[in-house]
Amino acid sequence: MDRATHGCVLLLDGTPDRRRGALPNPTAHAVAGAGPRGMLAAGAVDVVQLPAMAGPQSVLAYLQDAARVPGPLLVWVTGHLMVPARRGDQLHLALRDSTPATVRYTGLPWEWLTRALGTHAGPTLLVVDVEADARTLPYAAAAVHGGALDGGLPAVGVVTPSAERPSPEAGPYTRAFLSALALGHPAAGAALDPGYLHQAALGQAALPEGTAVLCRGGAGAVLANPAAVRAPAPEPVVPAVTVPAQPGPPAGPPPGEGDPLPSVLAAAQAGRHNEAAAMAAAWEQHALRHHGPQSPEAVLWVEVRADLARLAGDHPRAAELWMSAAAQHLERGGPADGEALAALKRAHYCWQHAGERARGLAPSLLALWERVPQGAEAAAAVRARLQEAPPGVPG
Repeated sequence: MDRATHGCVLLLDGTPDRRRGALPNPTAHAVAGAGPRGMLAAGAVDVVQLPAMAGPQSVLAYLQDAARVPGPLLVWVTGHLMVPARRGDQLHLALRDSTPATVRYTGLPWEWLTRALGTHAGPTLLVVDVEADARTLPYAAAAVHGGALDGGLPAVGVVTPSAERPSPEAGPYTRAFLSALALGHPAAGAALDPGYLHQAALGQAALPEGTAVLCRGGAGAVLANPAAVRAPAPEPVVPAVTVPAQPGPPAGPPPGEGDPLPSVLAAAQAGRHNEAAAMAAAWEQHALRHHGPQSPEAVLWVEVRADLARLAGDHPRAAELWMSAAAQHLERGGPADGEALAALKRAHYCWQHAGERARGLAPSLLALWERVPQGAEAAAAVRARLQEAPPGVPG
């Protein structure tokens, strides 16, 4: 990673208010909570989040400002594509006030986006995870296959059919992409190949029928590779672990490979969640014995286990593990520690999806948010949840 470079991450949320009301777009929320500064192969990173913006000219101004940053540029677009209801088939990214009848004036023409990003002199990557309704989807698919959606830019992503109801979960492509990005690749050097992450995400995500898949290479050194900055792992004999008998490779790293993370990720992507969790637990025990409970090596495996729990759909367990990781980062780095804040945001996201167990997890989460300077708003949300009457108890 070039410590001298200065990059930018722009998170653009094209979600009309009428769609989700006051609820945040969960896909955009997941990206924002995943520590965007750590995604870029740059020494310093500006992060700009545009949630449900109003007015295409305002969004264009942000795109043009981001394009002026000389270092790597990552633009992650979520939300909805639309075409005008009358007279035209030009794709627009829906903004706050957009409807099919008004999107010609209230949405961002997709061509504006690609044209603005095309002026960027440094490495660029466009990541797209958007929905399109039945009328818009054929136009979007044609734009993907004809090259209009990427506009000649390095780009990966998907356009999925709009769901009948808004999902409380982030889109499956974004969840899988973030998971692969967090684990990195031991053989990819300081920067990650977006194509590798894209293929990993496609292999893991259950995408709906009719999804249009976008992939254009040539991004250059944009995405940071966390595996490249970790200390090389020894090649120990992995402790014996009992896992349910099922097809696929045995638990533990492949022969001759010191970093077991790719094997763990491969098992999770294949749906062998018990096997992946057992492998991660074994390596965590090894890290505990050789490096101690507060070591970066041990905390890394807590975070891996947390993400594996989320991938398996066990959000309460994922929240618990992310809280444990956040607490350990706080002990080591203090309230201003960036990794602690990133882990805490992930814990909060999983807590929001923990169902009836969320109330029991809330006191621990609140205590952690109260320890960080940026935690006031999140702590207030947790307190409000605690003040609600438990199920079955009159308010």
